[in-house]
Amino acid sequence: MSDIKTGLIILAAGNSSRMGEPKQILPFEGKTLLQCTIDAALGSQVTSRVVVLGADKDEIKKTFRADTIPVIHNQHWEKGMASTMQKGLNYLTKYNVPDQVIILLCDQPFVHSGILDALIESQKATGKGIVACKYSETLGVPVLFTKKYFPEMLALKGSEGAKKLIYAHLDDVVEVDFPKGAVDIDTYEDYENLLSNIPKKKK
Repeated sequence: MSDIKTGLIILAAGNSSRMGEPKQILPFEGKTLLQCTIDAALGSQVTSRVVVLGADKDEIKKTFRADTIPVIHNQHWEKGMASTMQKGLNYLTKYNVPDQVIILLCDQPFVHSGILDALIESQKATGKGIVACKYSETLGVPVLFTKKYFPEMLALKGSEGAKKLIYAHLDDVVEVDFPKGAVDIDTYEDYENLLSNIPKKKK
């Protein structure tokens, strides 16, 4: 068992403005999108984890067992993704400073524990400071940052997120192929496409 401590932050604070209702609780394969993300986190090698909620927090909290994963509230969620990431990072470092953190969104339905473990294993094998998922000719989340990037994460502003740091330090990035990472849910059209591409389960 590795003695490297890996924290994980699930960003779930947005108000789903393009959806019109909280996408965190949309159903997918018998679970909510957020529950799919939580299950991936719980099944992975990470040693600490936290969900950061913001808009619609009370409604969302009712849909999963809060005793399975710490939940905190970003009261400044309207300031953008950077504040939500920082809220989670400050929480993790307050109690037990991790050696690295994984940033995870709640609207990528095909994220699974195996891809999270692949980030950890790739960092261990290469020693790189950033391990990013590759899909649709871009690099993005889920992404792992070692603690040398914590100060830069805490300096992000507004809607700035992980991608800004990834592309600022490409010489220190290793990629993990995750084609299905390209699927994320921002609009009802995205959601309908997701559901229409899922084979119907036989009764």
